[in-house]
Amino acid sequence: MDKQGHKASRTIEVTVLSAENLRLDRKSVKKNTYVIARAGPLNSGSTKADFEGGSNPSWNEKLTLDLPFQTRFISLEVKCKTSSGDRVIGTASLPISDILEDYTPENHLHFLSYRLKDSRGGRNGVINVSARVQMPVDSVCPSATKNPSGYGCSSSWQQPALGVPVGHQQNYYSGVVTGVPVWS
Repeated sequence: MDKQGHKASRTIEVTVLSAENLRLDRKSVKKNTYVIARAGPLNSGSTKADFEGGSNPSWNEKLTLDLPFQTRFISLEVKCKTSSGDRVIGTASLPISDILEDYTPENHLHFLSYRLKDSRGGRNGVINVSARVQMPVDSVCPSATKNPSGYGCSSSWQQPALGVPVGHQQNYYSGVVTGVPVWS
């Protein structure tokens, strides 16, 4: 936390879905592949090994990482357990800008695919992930939208909706609505 009590990082949720066309020494991978996601030297998470998928493994595992504000990318490293130790199959970088785009909400789920590069820089398959920045509790239920009774968020209470009703029989406006972001 900084001096004003603000958190110095945010939390990112990366779900490692699958990979395609993995090779090790120009041969299809048989089994025992896993992924390590890193958002810094001391901040990482790992999937369990896939024993059945071969060169097209599937993990579908959610990894939660603290993401310091200065972090520019998350490193995804696909490895294989072999009799001679763990070997790197390929790496990819997930740019944070792919998740925190200018006009998408913070909690938006992004489905992304990245080309894996082997240790020589050659192409070595594709990794498929989904990612979202988890919203802090205050963002999910800010004080302006809390239940008037003061007991946190309530599914039975909703903030009044503003704007033109959508889907009614009456046609209030028949045009396209565009918005321009305004910063104060």
